[in-house]
Amino acid sequence: MNILGLETSCDETAAGVVEDGRRIRSNVVQTQFDLHSRYGGVVPELASRRHIEVVLPVVQEALDRAGMALDDLDGLAVTQGPGLMGALLVGLNLAKAVALASGLPLTGVNHIHGHVAAGLLDVEPADYPLAALVVSGGHTNLYQVRAPLDLKLEGQTRDDAAGEAFDKAAKLLGLGYPGGVRIDRLSEQGDPKRFDLPRPMKDQGLDFSFSGLKTALSVLVAREFPDRRIGEADLADLAASFQAAVVETLVFKTAALLDRVEVKGLLLAGGVASNRSLRRAMTELARRRGLRLLLPPPELCTDNGAMIAAAGYHSLLSGRRLDMAADAYSRWPAA
Repeated sequence: MNILGLETSCDETAAGVVEDGRRIRSNVVQTQFDLHSRYGGVVPELASRRHIEVVLPVVQEALDRAGMALDDLDGLAVTQGPGLMGALLVGLNLAKAVALASGLPLTGVNHIHGHVAAGLLDVEPADYPLAALVVSGGHTNLYQVRAPLDLKLEGQTRDDAAGEAFDKAAKLLGLGYPGGVRIDRLSEQGDPKRFDLPRPMKDQGLDFSFSGLKTALSVLVAREFPDRRIGEADLADLAASFQAAVVETLVFKTAALLDRVEVKGLLLAGGVASNRSLRRAMTELARRRGLRLLLPPPELCTDNGAMIAAAGYHSLLSGRRLDMAADAYSRWPAA
């Protein structure tokens, strides 16, 4: 089965074609970094307008790269939530229109299911259950994955997601947007042990909290650099210290989940999964535990259409069809 997936939940307009839920035939992503960078974050209304401008060319390019027309597809999948409501509606309404015009079956996909499916693309099939850390700008969740669409929530953030914390820290340090990428790059030049920052909720279950860590960084900067004159070496050390606190917290909680449940593999997904320090730390954790690590390449960590097509394949196989009156969901638990 060849499934076309469409993703417009935030600030990437993406479409991709995936065969049998595993093989990527095409994957096209149009980012909006140029549009939102001047504001230091995503502006929902501007994101929606850009989706409208580029979504049709993106879909056509995905079909062209796959060497297909609509008649060659077996189904359609679209992100139905969670995400920015206006952005979601652009993709959802286009998908409905294509489904009505073509007669292809359409299914709605939970964005988190898509991120989990990204770790299963172009690799050997996974043995279940898996432990999964899904970490992005909007989510920081721990799951047991018992099947591609069967997730059990084990832990979640109580306030800021890790990706949001990276973006806010970058803004505080004057690094600009997208913050996570810039902190990752700068951290490679810094000393992660120079500044002492807390590891939030380290011994308090499997939930996360990053709001206080952001505040701790703000207090640290105000104390150490009252005149706000931060040299390049100092800036690199601040970025590295903040990143170390986030990464160690994520890995510690994931290890705590592995202590509680018996799994056959470990999956890392979401936009923050492209962070190089986190990838190294999770690779080491999997090695120590003797587990297979499912770690998608960076281009599949950020929002993309292939992951929605992959999750949509399993959704269509299970008989789930999207009603033409169905709405998008700004909030939609994956488990």
